[in-house]
Amino acid sequence: MTAPTLTPTVHLLGDRPARSDEVLTPEALDFVARLDAAFAGRRAALLAERRHRAALLAGGGALDLVPATSAVRADRSWRVAAPAPGLADRRIEITGPPTRRGADRALASGAPVWVADFADGVAPAWGRVVEGQAHVLASPLTVLVRPRGWHLTEKHLMVAGRPAAAALVDAGLHLFHRARAGRGSGAGAGPYFCLPQVENHLEARLWNDVFTFAEDRLGLPYGTVRASVPVETIGAAFEMEEILYELRARSAGLATDSRRYLASVVRAFPHRPDFLLPDRAKITMTAPFLRAYTELLVRTCHRRGAHAIGGPAAQVPGADAAAHEAVLARVRLDKEREAEDGFDGSRVAHPDLVPVCRTAFDTVLAGRPHQLERTREDVHVTAAGLLSVPRSSGRPTEAGVRAALGVALRCADSWLRGGTSVVRHGLVEDAATAETARCQVWQWLRHDVISPAAVLRLLAEEAAALTEEQPGARAEEARHAVARTVLGAEPPGAFGPDFAAAPRARGRARA
Repeated sequence: MTAPTLTPTVHLLGDRPARSDEVLTPEALDFVARLDAAFAGRRAALLAERRHRAALLAGGGALDLVPATSAVRADRSWRVAAPAPGLADRRIEITGPPTRRGADRALASGAPVWVADFADGVAPAWGRVVEGQAHVLASPLTVLVRPRGWHLTEKHLMVAGRPAAAALVDAGLHLFHRARAGRGSGAGAGPYFCLPQVENHLEARLWNDVFTFAEDRLGLPYGTVRASVPVETIGAAFEMEEILYELRARSAGLATDSRRYLASVVRAFPHRPDFLLPDRAKITMTAPFLRAYTELLVRTCHRRGAHAIGGPAAQVPGADAAAHEAVLARVRLDKEREAEDGFDGSRVAHPDLVPVCRTAFDTVLAGRPHQLERTREDVHVTAAGLLSVPRSSGRPTEAGVRAALGVALRCADSWLRGGTSVVRHGLVEDAATAETARCQVWQWLRHDVISPAAVLRLLAEEAAALTEEQPGARAEEARHAVARTVLGAEPPGAFGPDFAAAPRARGRARA
């Protein structure tokens, strides 16, 4: 991949936020502009392909293994690269927003790896983005930067007269500054990434080419950049091997994450009443379709020499002793199951869960850094297994609808105010869980399980409660934004700064 022959024009719009002098240097902006100029066209083409594939599925198309990539799956010889410095032992990672508090909590938690989440953990306000880069660079931990998704743009940074791709802004700034800090080699150095919402192997290939471009221009040895990919969409679940193959020189494995995965199920099969999901609280990782997804991920990773990382525990330990122990017990069972299934590590959102997760994996690993030797040849997952959602389907309760609307509303309010994730009923809720909540309500409405009037009533009650509990809340704006998206003609899009720009509402009900 060659750079454009002319230096692309780059402009900053708006005020310069705190830490700009450190982060938004002329050299860093020039590098980001070159990244965007080189890859914006491919990004646009892949987003168009996303829409095309979604339309095919919504129209009744089948989801199966990709025939064109059968040779990759059949070739048993290829493996991913050996773990990079700081990524050999992945038994415990803490995920959180790239804020000062998030960085401090990660450092104090005792977890050696911090997933700094620009995609879901913090509102994409420009000041948050810039300050987050400074906090990440200063962390002594092994850091996986989770940039924003391909679908978003950054309106404060214009390249050749158009907004830059937000993913390339987040990744490009980190790539540049980590390389310039002289940390392209050595223990836990990086640059390392956790890539959000990768839907297929072509999107993984794009990321791989971005990293090759960056290594070449920043003077980093080939393969220095590493990336972990959470399988967050049902389409990606059918292309796990291909995603690893595209990133094989710089793969840091795959991870599970049911939060966005459930939203992708709704989007993939909006027309299927047999795919109706019950209340989120009733969907556990032992559900048949999620069990197939997690077992296939371990088998796929280990047969290719890649780490398999479990899903994030979002529980927040309670204030009193009984509630605290009850949360720890639930997390302990979940992490013990992951370790017994062959996962090499897992993630948590709260520091108090780090010891629980570590103990669960210490017991199974018994001094080893991972269990890649467990190739899980006993696992045989078919396309039908990955699509066995009807065995877990069901109708929601009013309490479940209220809970979903409450999560979506409070996350929307936090986003509107430039905040981070929120704690709701003992769980850390962020953009990913808000996305699933909105998609589920949309699905329940589409299949006439609940009425628009009931949704609007519950949403109004939750907005009133939010106004009482949170001084300064933008409850009415959040209420209208959530109502427009769940009442739209199409499933809600990915949660982001433009979530209020919802599709046209159905004629039978309006917010």
